[in-house]
Amino acid sequence: MTAKLAGKRFSQDESSEWLVQRLIKLNISSYEDFAAHVGIDRGTLSRYFRHERRPSIDAVAPLCEVLQVSPETLLIVLGAIDRKS
Repeated sequence: MTAKLAGKRFSQDESSEWLVQRLIKLNISSYEDFAAHVGIDRGTLSRYFRHERRPSIDAVAPLCEVLQVSPETLLIVLGAIDRKS
């Protein structure tokens, strides 16, 4: 993955790559498996990580729980907020 820069948001490619690496680390084998764990439709999850849609506040907690990250990290990865320095 490219170097993280303060004040710059994740690109679609960076978000997708981050998710792939995170799912591998958590032994989640597919988007379908991920969707089942989170309880959110596979297509909706895909749109989140392609920056086509932002998750609702109700979706943040289950995503963070399954991915084992903070809400801030999730929002950074989804390109919703800038990276920290």
